[in-house]
Amino acid sequence: MAVPGVLFFAFFAVAPMVLAVYLSFTTWNGLGDPKPVGLANWQKLLHDDRLTQSLTVTTLLTVTSWAFQTVVSLLLGVWAAGRQRNRAVLSAIFFVPFLLSSTAIALLFYALLDPNFGVIHQDTLGSTSGAFLAIVFVGGWQFIPFHTLIYQGGARQIPEVLYQAAAIDGAGRYRQFFSITLPQLRNTATTSSVLMIVGSLTYFETVLILTQGGPGTDTAILPYLMYEAGFKSYDFGYASAIATFLVVIATALSLVLVRLTGFGAMRSTREGM
Repeated sequence: MAVPGVLFFAFFAVAPMVLAVYLSFTTWNGLGDPKPVGLANWQKLLHDDRLTQSLTVTTLLTVTSWAFQTVVSLLLGVWAAGRQRNRAVLSAIFFVPFLLSSTAIALLFYALLDPNFGVIHQDTLGSTSGAFLAIVFVGGWQFIPFHTLIYQGGARQIPEVLYQAAAIDGAGRYRQFFSITLPQLRNTATTSSVLMIVGSLTYFETVLILTQGGPGTDTAILPYLMYEAGFKSYDFGYASAIATFLVVIATALSLVLVRLTGFGAMRSTREGM
């Protein structure tokens, strides 16, 4: 039963990663056969002045996106887990942005942010802060519904008896939220955070369409640096080194996050228990 899934993962995930690692030790312009160059691409990566800037921008984007998406999706998820009127209809509407492609969403907001014909008659994407915040907002607008669904599922697994006992003791809604809901959702928050961090590290379409790494190179994140190396300079060996570097960073951050939060030790099938 697992063979189709395993083959799909091996062909579309493992094989490309192995190929990228191999190409990172070669020089190749997309034509002919790759030629081995040893550690030349990795030495170039470590001495590339743009790497420091791209790492800084990528880190800021990851942290800001995580903070923005976590707060909003947590509140929406807990709300959607309740028994409010029209909750199911509103939850379905909130989920619609996640069904759209990143390219379509980026094109939509690019038109909306056009200084001449958009809804905001200012060159938002022409300033460093405006371009950065636009990327954060557009990414959040698309992926918050997905993380809301994760938090909604986690909130529904919290035993109702905890809230009943808290109510008997006189705890109000806010006290219940901070003393029961948040602690009980710690493993859900870990899962969501890992997905957010990995997703933020692989932003590409939004940056390419909205800012193209600009203004200047102020939003040139690592995936965009990889794109420039591969499809503008046709240096696929160096682009593969950047891609491999991204995989290592994303994997390391995920493992550290899981280790620090104790998520790996959680064995219960019910959140927080």
